[in-house]
Amino acid sequence: MTPQQKVEADPYFPDNGDPRYRVHRYELALDYRPGPNRLAGTARLNAIAGRAPLTEFQLNLADFRIGRIRVDGRAPHYAHRGGRLRVRPQKPIRAGAAFTVEVHWSGNPKPVSSPWGEIGWEELEDGALVASQPVGAPSWYPCNDRPADKASYHISVTTPSMYSVVAGGRLLTRTTKASTTTWVYEQPAPTSSYLVGLSIGRYQTVLLGDPGEGGVPQYGHIPARLLPQFSRDFARQPAMMELFQELFGPYPFGEYAVVVTEEELDVPVEAQGLSLFGVNHVDGARGSERLVAHELAHQWFGNSVSVADWRHIWLNEGFAKYAEWLWSERSGGPTAAQLAEAAHRKLSSLPQDLRLADPGRKRMFDDRLYERGGLVLHAVRSALGEEAFHRMLRSWAGVHRGGVVTTGAFTTHAARFASRPLDDVFTAWVEETALPSLAPPVPMRPSYPPSNAESG
Repeated sequence: MTPQQKVEADPYFPDNGDPRYRVHRYELALDYRPGPNRLAGTARLNAIAGRAPLTEFQLNLADFRIGRIRVDGRAPHYAHRGGRLRVRPQKPIRAGAAFTVEVHWSGNPKPVSSPWGEIGWEELEDGALVASQPVGAPSWYPCNDRPADKASYHISVTTPSMYSVVAGGRLLTRTTKASTTTWVYEQPAPTSSYLVGLSIGRYQTVLLGDPGEGGVPQYGHIPARLLPQFSRDFARQPAMMELFQELFGPYPFGEYAVVVTEEELDVPVEAQGLSLFGVNHVDGARGSERLVAHELAHQWFGNSVSVADWRHIWLNEGFAKYAEWLWSERSGGPTAAQLAEAAHRKLSSLPQDLRLADPGRKRMFDDRLYERGGLVLHAVRSALGEEAFHRMLRSWAGVHRGGVVTTGAFTTHAARFASRPLDDVFTAWVEETALPSLAPPVPMRPSYPPSNAESG
């Protein structure tokens, strides 16, 4: 890599992704057998070279056996070590030229190691799921694993017919042949590699609410025995969807699905058009409702509007945290001001050594990042006032729909809606580590009364 390319690499995960090219479409054909945990796949990547000719490029793929590789139909030289697949085409690819890569691989998928334990493909007692944030995507398919490289996806999965396959996107076809069924999904929206979700299990599928004409279809895929609890715990998700579309703008994808696995998960995990919950998040008492709101909000903030690199992760988690508070405020729970006060009290008792603008790899998922990120939004709301804040939020999600952003882009965007400079707000909350004083409360909007807010 040249010095310039090293600068462009993700500062937290320099071995993941290759900034010398970008992928605009993945076509994945997978065959998975849960018993032996055996995966065989073919990937076709449609890509475009960057500003310099490509004499070689890199994909990320875990420890699988490579069957064959083709670049524009020709066999390249390649080396596969340490989760990196280095490919040298027979002829250099011209700057700006389109090219295709085909990879055949097989083996026993397993999670990849990370500072937070093992992530990615997880074999369950009866099925499998994928939870890839931030670098688990190579645990099951070859990819340019950097959040800024967003592409469309066509995913075909063949598995024994007793299992359901759920992926983010629209189910195009489901074809049964002998004892296997092939499920084909299409996700046309630009998607980061870590946000490609997949779950294989024995699920019952239900429709959440009636989307009506032009509405967003919302599906639940759950173990049948959990249907009574699920029906109550997720009853208000359609109202959340209605509220978030009012606050953030139109839902950015074609549909939304939630999966509940038979196993416990430490936290729910968002994917593009899909969220994964554990059995421990379903209690029949709405005990995890704030997490239902959090994961739904990620569809706007994190999935549609994605980070350019992992230094800016607070833009994902802080916005989703504040969405929890907005839902609570507008559905009859504690107000955002009350929740901000509680978060501030919590943070005041903890070490104040986290810099939100660049927390460092080890602190990407620190609880303080979530809470302080929410407080940034509350401080901006106090500075802008209600009307300007909500215009700013909706504009942010709309202008950057399908794109990537940085902290600097957000501070510049928010400033356009302010009657006075916001530099002191962002310096104190985002750039410095000391905890600022809580902003004065702002007048609350009238309580939001969705028609099905108390259903279930």
